[in-house]
Amino acid sequence: MSMHVIEDMVQGAVEVLDRHLPADDERVRDWLVALYAFQDGYDCSLTQHRVLDILLRRGHTLRFPVSEHPDYARRREFFDGITEFTTLREFGGDEEEFAGELEDGYVDPPWLYCEAGTELWRRMAGPGAVEPRAVRLLDVVVAVAEAAESEGDVELIAVWWALGHQELVGGYPLSTEELTGTPGVHELRAIVRRTGAHRTDLRYDLRPDDESLDGLDDELTTWWYRLD
Repeated sequence: MSMHVIEDMVQGAVEVLDRHLPADDERVRDWLVALYAFQDGYDCSLTQHRVLDILLRRGHTLRFPVSEHPDYARRREFFDGITEFTTLREFGGDEEEFAGELEDGYVDPPWLYCEAGTELWRRMAGPGAVEPRAVRLLDVVVAVAEAAESEGDVELIAVWWALGHQELVGGYPLSTEELTGTPGVHELRAIVRRTGAHRTDLRYDLRPDDESLDGLDDELTTWWYRLD
C-alpha cells in the first residue's frame, strides 16, 4: 500500500477522533500512540507536524524549550547549534552526537518535543506520568469508524477496513468462527456494511474484487471482504 495512503489515513484518524471525543477522554492519547506505532511499521515520513496541535492538546506529545532538555547543560553546544528540524538519539559516550530516533524526541527550534511512552517522555514527564496503555489496533479502528460514521466520512472507514483482517486483527484466528468472535470485528463489519464502505471507490485500493475472491482459497479473507 502507498506510504502516502498510510500517512493520510493516520492523519484522518487522529483528526476524527479529536473532533468526536470529549477533551477529557483519556483513551484518545493511547489510541494516538497506537496509530503512530502502526504508521511506524511502514516506511513513512514523520507526519506528526500535520496534527501537532491535536497531539499536544491530547497529551500524546509534550513540548518544552530546548534548554529544558535534561542533557542541555552537558550538551549545550550541540543543542544551541540545532537550526532546523532534528530527531534525537543518544548513543552513549560523551563524544557521540544525537541522530535519528524519536525515542529521544525531536527538536524544531526553539522547541523540544517528546511523545508519550518514549524514553525522553519518561525523563521529562517525571515519575508520576501515566504510561500509555497497550491497545489493540482493531479497537482504535472501531473507534475511528464510529467517529467517521457520525461525520459521514465513508472513505476513511473504507480505507481502514480495506487493510484486511491480518493487519487489523492479526494472524491468530484459524477459522471464520474465531475471527467472527474476535471483539471488535462484528462492530467494524456492521459499520462498513451500514455505510456501504465496502462498495466505496478508493484512490488506492488493494481490496480483492468478487472475481478474485471466487478464485481465492482463503476462507478468512473471503469472509472479511465479502459483505453483500
